[in-house]
Amino acid sequence: MMMLGLALPYAGFTALCLAMERHHEQVLGRRQIPPGLRLVLRLAGWLLLLTSPLPCLALAGWGGGSVLWCGMLTAAALLLTLLLAYVPRLAAGLALVLPTLGLLLAS
Repeated sequence: MMMLGLALPYAGFTALCLAMERHHEQVLGRRQIPPGLRLVLRLAGWLLLLTSPLPCLALAGWGGGSVLWCGMLTAAALLLTLLLAYVPRLAAGLALVLPTLGLLLAS
């Protein structure tokens, strides 16, 4: 559950990041984002961020889970920031791998 608690906000932040032209070009090499793709990335990002507290709340309840979720948001944002600065292509790859790994480890 802990891995899923980190993977969901990381994937959400990455989707929101890729919906921006600057980061889209940095990671994928294309500056122009089709309007449909931009909308999908934004919706997916917000949906992932909205569902991200669920694993933390399931693991530690309302009191501890909310604090754990804030820590996971911070860790995910820090990880994404560092990866975008040094290895931007890895940032997008991890956004696909981490949620899958989190689901496998949670079950």
